[in-house]
Amino acid sequence: MKLHVFGRQATEDKALKLFYASDVHGSGICWRKFVGAGRFYGADCLVMGGDLTGKAIVPIECDAFDHFSAEFLGEHHEGSGKEQLGSLLDAIRYNGLYPWVASREEIERHRTDGGARDALFEQVMLEETRSWMRLADERLAGSGIAIFVMAGNDDPWTVDAVIAQSSVVVSCDDRLVRVGEHEMISCSYSNPTPWKSPRELDEDALYRHLKDLAEQIEDPSSAIFNLHVPPYGSGLDMAIEVNPLDLSPVHKDGQPNVIPVGSRAVRQIIEEYQPLLSLHGHIHESRADARIGRTLAINAGSEYNSGRIHGVLVQLRRDRVLHQYVQG
Repeated sequence: MKLHVFGRQATEDKALKLFYASDVHGSGICWRKFVGAGRFYGADCLVMGGDLTGKAIVPIECDAFDHFSAEFLGEHHEGSGKEQLGSLLDAIRYNGLYPWVASREEIERHRTDGGARDALFEQVMLEETRSWMRLADERLAGSGIAIFVMAGNDDPWTVDAVIAQSSVVVSCDDRLVRVGEHEMISCSYSNPTPWKSPRELDEDALYRHLKDLAEQIEDPSSAIFNLHVPPYGSGLDMAIEVNPLDLSPVHKDGQPNVIPVGSRAVRQIIEEYQPLLSLHGHIHESRADARIGRTLAINAGSEYNSGRIHGVLVQLRRDRVLHQYVQG
């Protein structure tokens, strides 16, 4: 298989510097910080580990006199004019949600029509993702900084085509690419979750999928695994157990019950192939690193609704890796 090489090559005395982040979930400010991290940290390449899109639309009712009103984060907001409206739009996007300005009639029609509501969400989500790709094109063209992006389990399949349309972003899901001297495979799927998200496979199917990708690698010892879901029981996958019937948290002895929720298939594939580095997201609250054999596995974590991007800065040589957690 012919591999395309992205990013500057490491030399004998210079490591490849990589910035990784994941799970920005529609936060425009986190995406801008991700795109800017290459220059800020002097990184050779950027890797985004999935879950790009937001989870909901916030309708903003606007009349012919530029007066607007909306319910947002449990509070009623209203005002008039472009400046006040712009502040509300920014606040909604800051929290990873999608603002939609419309008349009262349009809002009511979508509220009562599930099909129209779904189509609207898809339209708004894809428009926002296109604007993110345009920003990456504008900021990184000619910079020499490579950028790799994949979706995650929460993202609909239509997002992939938008990522692929970028002139600078490498859509890396389900592919083997070369990052400097390192081969990298990427996978957006997760093991089953209580939320029944768009990209889930049972553990056997996920293992087969990962195996097919890993078999393409020539030198696993210097490879990077960019796998959205973390390995089971690694400390990178600790989350509050939820009741699958109503998604309420499970308590034991009066406390939320924290359990490992990662993928056994991901753990198995790491144990078998022992890549140099394995990058993960998915479990926002489980920012951590662990050794699985010789492999350094990292979950950068996420705090997207605070406007802060959690990332990890990694320096890679052929057989060594150093890392530092960063946020901004």
